[in-house]
Formats: sequence, C-alpha cells, structure tokens
Amino acid sequence: MIAKKLDVYIIKKFLGTYFFAIFLIILIAVIFDFSEKIDEFMENNAPAHAIIFDYYLNFIPYFAVLFAPLFTFIAVIFFTSRMAYNTEIIAILSSGVSFRRLLVPYFFGATIIMLFNLLLGNYVIPKANHTRFIFEENYYYTTPHGFSERDYHSQIEPGIFAYFENFNTTSNYGRLFSLEKFKDGRLVSKLMSQDARWDSTKNKWVVRNYYIRDYEKDGKETIKTGSVLDTALNLSPEEFRRRDNAVEAMSLGELNKFIAEQKMQGSSRVNAILVEKYKRIAFPFSTFILTLIGVSVSSRKVRGGIGMHIGIGLLVSFSYILFLQFSTQFAISGELAPLIAVWIPNILFSFVALFLYKLSPK
Repeated sequence: MIAKKLDVYIIKKFLGTYFFAIFLIILIAVIFDFSEKIDEFMENNAPAHAIIFDYYLNFIPYFAVLFAPLFTFIAVIFFTSRMAYNTEIIAILSSGVSFRRLLVPYFFGATIIMLFNLLLGNYVIPKANHTRFIFEENYYYTTPHGFSERDYHSQIEPGIFAYFENFNTTSNYGRLFSLEKFKDGRLVSKLMSQDARWDSTKNKWVVRNYYIRDYEKDGKETIKTGSVLDTALNLSPEEFRRRDNAVEAMSLGELNKFIAEQKMQGSSRVNAILVEKYKRIAFPFSTFILTLIGVSVSSRKVRGGIGMHIGIGLLVSFSYILFLQFSTQFAISGELAPLIAVWIPNILFSFVALFLYKLSPK
C-alpha cells in the first residue's frame, strides 16, 4: 500500500512538473517568435485565424518535442531534489523501499513521456510542420524563394541521368540540359539541348534546339535533331524548390520512400536525411537515460541544495545535446554511419547513468 501511494505521488510530481515546464518554455517561445515575426505577418496580411491555427497551433508540438529530453531531466532534478532537501528520500529508503524500487514510478513516467514524444515526432509533427511550412511560404517570407541550382546531376530513374548546367526555380527554366540512358552499364542514348522548361499545363518538360544520339551495340550512331520536343521525366521543379528542412514535414513512411529516392539519385543529402530518421527514435529513448541520471544526481542531499542539483542537471543535459549535434555532423560528412552517430550519445550517457546509479544513496 505504501509503495503504491509512493508510485502515484512520484508519477504525479514527475508528469506535473514536466508538462508545466514544457508549457512555460512554449509560452516563452511563442511570445518571442510572435514579436520577431509580427512585422512580416502584418506586411503580408496574414489572417488572425491562420496565424493561430495554421502556424502557432502547429508550432507548439514541434517545440514540445524539441525540448522534451531537456525538460524531462529538469523536471526530475527539480522535484527529486526538493524531496531530498525535505529528507523525503531518506524517509522512503528508511521505510524499507529500495532505491531500485524507488525508480519504478520514475521509469513509468518516463515511458509515458517517451511514447508521447515518439507518437508526436513520427506522426503528428510532420503533418503539423507541413501546414506550418505552407503558412510561412504564404505569409512570412517577404521575397520569393526562387534560386539557381548549378551543375545539377541526378539519377531520376534506374539507368537514367539528368543534368542541368543551371536551373532557376522562379521561371522553372534550365540551361544546357542533357539526358543519358544506360543499359547494362552501357550508354545507349543521350539527349542534349540548349534549354528545358517545365510546362505546368502539360506536366511535361519542353526542350529546345535538341539532338539525340543513339548508340548501337555494333558501334554505329544515330543522330536526331529538332527545335522543340515534349518529354515526360520523373523529375519536377519541386525537386529543386524543396526546403532543406522538408524532411521534417514527412511521416515515417514518406521519409523511408524519400530516402530510397535519394539513394537512387545518388544524392549527397542521404546521410543527413538518415540522421533525421534515426533521431526520431533515439531522441525520445534518451528520456530513460536522462531520468536515471536525474534521479541518481538529485536524490542525495548536498550543500547548495536545489540550485546545485539544477546546475548539475543543466550541465549534463546540455552536454548530451551538444554531443548529439557533434556526432551527427560526423554522420552528415560521411565519417560515421548515421545510425551509429545518432545512438553514440545514448550509449555513452547510459554508462554515465549506470555509474551515477552506483554512487546513489541506497
């Protein structure tokens, strides 16, 4: 009976402190974000209902997950150190409840937070980000997002490679376009043209002043020329216009499909996209690690009280986030496998958590 009451008491404290801390940081983030962007909203005549429902209502879950591990740790540190300062931890251990048994409600609360963030990160936030990105394109950015892509070369289908010397996303126009077709590792056809433009009415590319060179197995070549040619390609202007953080608006299924496409095209962004995929699982899992570290650090009454515990907690949590960012950069540069880079901080801090657990009061 005592243990059950203790479980309910700790779970309420844990979840209550966590959601209150998240509420405060989101409130502060919304205020600062609104004060920064209000001029652009007014200049672009953003409707009030769109600002509230399309932008900020979808802004909130993104920040809730972004700061989840940090505030899980702070929540544990805050209420556990208060319990230690009021000698509640000593009383609990003296009553016959082991420190290992004391961790049960903490891990139950951490499981709820982990599942909550896992669900948000993989299914809710991608849809929310999609709506938020559309709002930003319509009402926040004051200049068009057209830009020029230079030396674009990609495999758009197995054995088919497209090349643009230059492509402008505002006019959907590219200069010096070529299309190469390979079969069994042999070049069988090559189309070259002065330019190519996307025709949105036909959903096709229109190439001008082109010639096609077909290569036969016996070494003979056939050349065709013309002034205008419509051609359907597995390539759209959206490929050039896609935001760098567009993967944040993709569900897990969409992300897996996009990764397969990027691998086929030989994109240099594959590692960065894989990092995004693996972080969606590794980041929520860190809740357990940081919870164990938080309880182990703050369950002992020390000189400096709650302030000392919170200071140590902030140091450890920011070290974790910094180490995660540091390791993922090695993955993006190709020096580490993305899966290993994302999980290295969890593995290393698991050893830190076990070490601190050994030192915790029993």
